Amino acid sequence: MKLGKWLLPTYAILALVYLLVPIVYTIAFSFNDSQRTNIIWNGFTWNNWLTVCEAQGVCEAFGNSIFIASISTLVATVLGTAISIALVRYRFKFRSAMTLLLFMPMATPEVVLGAGLASQFLAAGMPKGITTVILAHIMFCISFVVVTVRARVASLDPKLEEAGRDLYGSPSQVWWRITFPLLLPGIVAAALLSFALSFDDFIITNFNRGAVDTFPSYVYTAAARGIPAEANVIASGVFLLAIAMVLVAQIGGAIRRKKLGITT
Repeated sequence: MKLGKWLLPTYAILALVYLLVPIVYTIAFSFNDSQRTNIIWNGFTWNNWLTVCEAQGVCEAFGNSIFIASISTLVATVLGTAISIALVRYRFKFRSAMTLLLFMPMATPEVVLGAGLASQFLAAGMPKGITTVILAHIMFCISFVVVTVRARVASLDPKLEEAGRDLYGSPSQVWWRITFPLLLPGIVAAALLSFALSFDDFIITNFNRGAVDTFPSYVYTAAARGIPAEANVIASGVFLLAIAMVLVAQIGGAIRRKKLGITT
């Protein structure tokens, strides 16, 4: 009994430490007074945070990743939401086949997907660059958007929309005042997932980027000589920003629940 009582907490703590060690290392070495490499600790400094864009290519690569992820997320979210509504609300020929095809990018290994897309772009005579990366990211992000939004659409009560139409609401009014607000949590979740997948992707991007550098490809190339401290600064900033967003969302939700008198 005593062994079972302590085994699960011990395992959970060890797993948490294992997951946090790389994050702590990244944040710590963003303050390293590095010279040519960033492998050995040489001392504490704020210069890396104050002059983050002085490292050649790091800010350009980060900007490319933000741009690619933003465009890919926008297009994938719009198309994925429309596809989700069509798959749930309408019956049409080849509906099951389309559902299967939408899930294939999620099940296909990224190496196969990246190589296949690269061959397709080559056969079409399209030069590799930001455009090919965006098209590739839209293709695999749509699947994740459909899976996320589809579950939300399936849980939506059609009677709410029927009530809007009974009150002489036009199709656009019913969409913007009833359907869209109810779907918004699922759409936002899908967009955030899509953005994270696009920003973080390396394998598919590496097959289709040509001479364009993204942040993951920059980090991969720089890892041979020790990731520059400036790259650690950007990675730490992204992590801290994500944590801040989660905290704001949780605190905001708790405040709203308190005002409504909802207890959990």
